[in-house]
Amino acid sequence: MMFAIKAEVSDPCADTFAFSTQKTMYGGKQIARGDTIFVFASENEGGPGLIANGVVTSAKAIAKKPGVARQTPRVSITIKRTALAQRRLGRSELKLFSNWNDDRRETELNFKVYRQATNKIVGISDEAAAFLRGFF
Repeated sequence: MMFAIKAEVSDPCADTFAFSTQKTMYGGKQIARGDTIFVFASENEGGPGLIANGVVTSAKAIAKKPGVARQTPRVSITIKRTALAQRRLGRSELKLFSNWNDDRRETELNFKVYRQATNKIVGISDEAAAFLRGFF
């Protein structure tokens, strides 16, 4: 499985990214060392969208808080960057793809990354990953 993360990124050109206690959705909690991941710098924090891809060098599940009924699984990860994006892909480019049942790669990314404003780690299909590879 491939993954994408939307998060605040302070240095888009860094060789390594570290993300602490990130929410997971759509299979994101299955992320593990060695997985490929695409990094989106959150536009809510001034980022441009897709900035890099890389390999997860560490992944650690965060324990749930006792006594809280509903909790989104959280994970802390470290990523070694393997490439920087060569073309822009963000909320404005994916906004057009909002027919949630059309099975398009762009729609999958819009749904999983941008439908909710929260930062998160998500699992993505092989088709969506192949589409994203075209930006590097």
